[in-house]
Amino acid sequence: MHFGSLVAALASFLDARRRGGEWLVRIEDLDPPRTVAGAADRQLATLEAFGLRWDGPVLYQSTRTAAYAAALDALIARGLVYPCGCSRKEIAAHGLAGLEGPRYPGTCRDGLPPGRAPRAWRFATRPGAIQFVDRIQGPRHQDLANAIGDFVVRRADGIHAYQLAVVVDDAWQGITDVVRGADLIDSTPRQIALQQALGLSTPTYAHVPLVVDGAGRKLSKSDAAQPVDPRDPLPALLRAWAFLGQAPLEPRPASAAELLERAVAGWDIARVPRRPRRLGPLAGESSPSARAR
Repeated sequence: MHFGSLVAALASFLDARRRGGEWLVRIEDLDPPRTVAGAADRQLATLEAFGLRWDGPVLYQSTRTAAYAAALDALIARGLVYPCGCSRKEIAAHGLAGLEGPRYPGTCRDGLPPGRAPRAWRFATRPGAIQFVDRIQGPRHQDLANAIGDFVVRRADGIHAYQLAVVVDDAWQGITDVVRGADLIDSTPRQIALQQALGLSTPTYAHVPLVVDGAGRKLSKSDAAQPVDPRDPLPALLRAWAFLGQAPLEPRPASAAELLERAVAGWDIARVPRRPRRLGPLAGESSPSARAR
């Protein structure tokens, strides 16, 4: 687990505990080619070493494929999704400019062209802004049709897409509040659209700022992506607390357990900054000591 992951985990943990809620952990292991053996166990062990203990059992998405298939069937029955026979290469060549690259041009929206076989399933977006108020970032709106276009809910390889899976799992787990990294804020309108299509409630959202390097790149994409040290959690927790804009803990906590106890009592989400932030040194340090993402 890297520093950026720690920041998001700490913010969500403190927000849940401060408000008397449960903090749930989910392992999003839907994509076997990208799943690294043992990585989930190491991440869970790191959370425990940092004192971030979750409520209830850990949910593994790899055990939930039947639920995702049922949700897709419901969307199909309501005529809200359609089969698509286009390849990534074709979309890259003919797609329109969108928020995340080429936007699907709608080739198969009115039916598969002659000679095409279905590959993926896409959600048919509608014009008009989807709006929500982020507890950190403030009011947000996105015209999903123009910004993203008809997006995939089941991939050509048969794997259900992240957007559908998290919506189904949030509803099943009774999630009321989502606190996560700002790199996922542009996914939120897609998730809200799916919630509305499936008749599910929409949780509140809070997106914490990304940790970036000197060039403004997300640290997980740079050479600075080194893991935090579970053998000595206090320095990284202090740095994450400061990164989240919270009031200094004086006197300095003597342990991770003491920090978390005092941090729960002092957590103020209104102090969390909106913009991406560089990882700077703590007071009295000449250079960062925490390995960072």
